[in-house]
Amino acid sequence: MFAKKSTNAINFITGISVLGISIGTAALVLVLSVFNGFEDLLLGMFSKFNPDVKVTVAEGKSFVPDPEKLAAVRALPGVAAVSESLQEVAFFAYRDNEDFGILKGVDSIYQKVTGMDTTLFEGKYLLRKNGRDFAVLGGGMRNKLQVDIEDPFEVLNVFMAKRKKVSGLQSPFKKRFAYPAGSFKIQQDFDSQYIIVSLEFARELLGAYGEVSALEIRLAQGADKDAVIGQVQNILGPGFHVKDRYGQEASFLKVMNIEKWMFFAMFSLILVLVAFNMIGTLWMIVLEKKRDISILKSMGATAQTIRNVFLNEGLLLCALGLLFGFAVAIVLYVLQKMFGLVSLSDGFVVDAYPISMRFFDLLVVIAIVVGIGFVASFPAALRAMKVPALMRDE
Repeated sequence: MFAKKSTNAINFITGISVLGISIGTAALVLVLSVFNGFEDLLLGMFSKFNPDVKVTVAEGKSFVPDPEKLAAVRALPGVAAVSESLQEVAFFAYRDNEDFGILKGVDSIYQKVTGMDTTLFEGKYLLRKNGRDFAVLGGGMRNKLQVDIEDPFEVLNVFMAKRKKVSGLQSPFKKRFAYPAGSFKIQQDFDSQYIIVSLEFARELLGAYGEVSALEIRLAQGADKDAVIGQVQNILGPGFHVKDRYGQEASFLKVMNIEKWMFFAMFSLILVLVAFNMIGTLWMIVLEKKRDISILKSMGATAQTIRNVFLNEGLLLCALGLLFGFAVAIVLYVLQKMFGLVSLSDGFVVDAYPISMRFFDLLVVIAIVVGIGFVASFPAALRAMKVPALMRDE
């Protein structure tokens, strides 16, 4: 591979092949790392709203938790806190502004289960005080309703459809009001839909006394998540779904994974194009080393031995490209991580592209690069097998 060739063009083309493999490798690693970074960023944002483990009923919207089973869940060694919540679609009105959203009632333990109080950008986290009900709004809902958090006299009216049938003269909605206390900013889907109130407020408005939509669990530090989920499932039975953070956002994360591997496939085409260049490189080497191959065959080398020489050379070119590619990717990764080499425009949660390198992704990149290199080496290797041995008069 490193021997001097009779024609400088061969050395030049070989260098281009290695460079192409290096660029393709670096591109694959960095693309996967950026997608990983966004996944970690969003999961970190979701963790401010979604609990470590969430329990919902398999059929229906709400349920009345069994006190004994609930106590058993709270007593599990890996469970740090269990919060009860109740949510439903509601209609909101503030001054002349109206819109639909999701009303979520939470108990006093909710702060311990999620980091909701740390996401406030305006006002404070307050749900009930001195007999008065307060609400914490998502930033999107606050903007749509044009809520003034600083106005202590204007109320947020909440309308909820009654569960029971009503006569034609009665209003089909039950109405209550709360004072806006603060606004949170987590992620667009949450911010534009949710308004947080106390669990008592939601139950009274829904007429769902004792009912909850979900049990939200925070795990103790160092707890085995899968083991705790299995224990909770055994306690509650098959009528409940017990999901971790990934399970709670399964559809969203599946879409992200599809996008990630689609981009991976697109960037893999770079390596396929480079493979054609490598085919040409190895083919030219076969032509240049034709006499050497004949001499080797005359000395007893088999066709398989000659084939393996060129297969190994193709794999060595790939290995060299992989090393350079990984080196470039790691340098750019460190620069992006430390200095934010590629920044994002204003309005995003972070200033620069998030990035996270995973060992599994590196293995996938190695497999795809070596696989493409192995296939690209075959045409030249098969051609080398057909070179005849030297005759006696030669």
